[in-house]
Amino acid sequence: MRIECVVRRALCVCLFLAPLASTPAAGQDIGLPLGATPPAVTVEDLDGNAVDLARWVGKRPVVVEFWATWCPVCEALFPKLEAAHRRYGDGVTFLVVAVAVNQSPRSIRSHLERHPMAFATVLWDRGGNAVRAFDALTTSYVVVLDASGKVVYTGAGEDQDIEAVLSRVMRNGR
Repeated sequence: MRIECVVRRALCVCLFLAPLASTPAAGQDIGLPLGATPPAVTVEDLDGNAVDLARWVGKRPVVVEFWATWCPVCEALFPKLEAAHRRYGDGVTFLVVAVAVNQSPRSIRSHLERHPMAFATVLWDRGGNAVRAFDALTTSYVVVLDASGKVVYTGAGEDQDIEAVLSRVMRNGR
């Protein structure tokens, strides 16, 4: 790997992880305010087809993770998302939004071949539309929407207890 690529990757990791240094990793209220409805946003599937995130919002709870192949925190969070899906997958939609920083649909597909995410729909945020709409300050940023499409949780980091959040959402509807 060329030195420029190594430096760029390191800067990207620092940019995305910097907000975590000053806030606790579990259950912080960052990004979208609780109770808000995220604005309509279109991203792409890994084949370049337009996908409107609204197709999932307002029907049942949705977990959205902003993710990158190079994100070690995302990798550490993966088992928790997988466990939450095992427990609540029949009643919750899981979306993974791949950010457009130092990765491409090709690199994402390659990563998914080695590390499948069968529990989630993986999408590509080529233009950063979802990052801006969801106020995603970092990768490993998770937004949970209730069945009405309102934000009931935002957090970042590997210590997020997604199962506990979904337990509350499924029990209370919020």
